[in-house]
Amino acid sequence: MSQGIDLSIPLLAGDAGVNCFWAPPVEYWPVEMDGFVGSTARGGIVNFFNVRFNPHGNGTHTECVGHIAGHMHKLNDCLLNAHFPAILLSIHPEKRADGDLVITKALLVEALNGRAMPPACVVRTLPNHPAKKQMHYTNTNPAYLEAAAAEWLADMGVEHLLLDLPSVDRERDGGKLEAHHAFWRYPAQTRLQCTITELIFVPDQAPDGLYLLNIQTAAFDLDASPSRPVLYAARPVDSQA
Repeated sequence: MSQGIDLSIPLLAGDAGVNCFWAPPVEYWPVEMDGFVGSTARGGIVNFFNVRFNPHGNGTHTECVGHIAGHMHKLNDCLLNAHFPAILLSIHPEKRADGDLVITKALLVEALNGRAMPPACVVRTLPNHPAKKQMHYTNTNPAYLEAAAAEWLADMGVEHLLLDLPSVDRERDGGKLEAHHAFWRYPAQTRLQCTITELIFVPDQAPDGLYLLNIQTAAFDLDASPSRPVLYAARPVDSQA
């Protein structure tokens, strides 16, 4: 338990941070009033900063069905547990004729290779360049999950899906959000307890296989929260074959 693998990307201010979907960059600034300044670097007695960010557009975040539902479901009401058996799968998205990079059902089935699917599935796309941690994805048409793959994951009993992409859906899809709808089975058979975590980064030293996953979130009164997913291997990672 002392060797957790942190999958989160920090909320870095300005252009240094990962960004997507035209979201403004993260901002931190000290409170200033009546002679008080909330910055020890500027002579204040404490650091007392305001924060401005968009949970869906800046950094690692976990979301519930409230992201797409007509009713504002809150993540804090949907994510009732924090620990889950998980499997890590590395997948090279398929390049289609139109240039899109897509994670298909067939690729997921191949990566799973006949193993049982646990309640959480972590997807690492290949190539796995560290630049993902500071990528500005807006208007780049990044890789995404096909709706049939999202439906298959739901059929397999996956309740928590994590991936190193800005979204399970195409950047511009006309508002269809088909993979979101398919994974949550919204609105016909809504899976309220299920979550999607996007913009993670899985280090290369973590091999594919089974883990214990801990999803840490803040208690925002929203459909989503910045999050810190952590994987724990059954054995120390450096001793695994």
